[in-house]
Amino acid sequence: MKIHLFSQCLIDMFYPHVGMAGVQVLERLGCDLVVPKKQVCCGQMFTNSGYNQAAKAAIKNTIEVFEDAEYIVSLSGSCAFAIRDEYREILKDEPEWMARAARLSERIYEFSEFIVNVLGVTDVGATFRDKVTYHKSCHVTRLMGIKEPPLKLLENINGIEFLPMNRAEACCGFGGTFSVKNAELSEAMSREKAMEIAGTGANVVVGSDQACLMNMAGMLDRLHKERVINRRIKAMHIAEILNCR
Repeated sequence: MKIHLFSQCLIDMFYPHVGMAGVQVLERLGCDLVVPKKQVCCGQMFTNSGYNQAAKAAIKNTIEVFEDAEYIVSLSGSCAFAIRDEYREILKDEPEWMARAARLSERIYEFSEFIVNVLGVTDVGATFRDKVTYHKSCHVTRLMGIKEPPLKLLENINGIEFLPMNRAEACCGFGGTFSVKNAELSEAMSREKAMEIAGTGANVVVGSDQACLMNMAGMLDRLHKERVINRRIKAMHIAEILNCR
C-alpha cells in the first residue's frame, strides 16, 4: 500500500526521530512511503490566530502536494484535523479550491487511526517494558473522534504496564498560540496535567500530538527540577513507542 506521509513542521525541524520512527513502523506493516519534498506548514498556526487569508498559500500548497495521494498519514492529529475539517471552510469563497480540499479531506488519517482502522492492525509487534500512561489530546480525541485506536495499539505492546490517567482528556495547556497569548492560564493547565501524569505512577507519557508532548515534557522536567515530582517522566510520541522492539 502506497501512502504519503505528512510529517508536521515541529517533527520535521525539532523531533526528526519521531518521523523516522513513524516511517519504520509503517514500512514494517508493508507500506510504501512517499515523503513529498514540497510539503510545508499546513497553515494551522495562522488559522489558530484568525489569519485565514495569510494561511491560504500554505493551505493551497498542501492541497497541490498531496491531492494525488491515495492515503495521507499524519503524525500530528492537529494538522490532520486542519486538513480534514478546516480547509473547506477557509476556502469556501473559492469553489474550485474548496472542491479540491474536500477530495483531500477524504484521504487523510492520523497515524494510529490509519494503522487500526485502515490496515486493520492492533499489534505491531512492539516491546516496551515500563509503566506508561496516555494523554488524550484535544484534536485527536474530541475534534477527530479518535478514541480507541491509540489505546488498542498500546494495550498490545509486549511488556507494557499501562496506567490510566485521571482526566486524561483534559487539555495540556498548549493550544498553539493560546500558550503565548494566555501564558499564565496555560502554565496552570500544564502544571495540573503534569501532576495528573505523575499521579499515575507512570515513567512515560505517550501522546499523538508532538506539540502537546513538547509542552508536557517541559513542565514535567521543570517540576522534577523543583522537586515537586520525585522522578523523571519521559514524553514519547506513539510512533516512538510502537517502534520499540
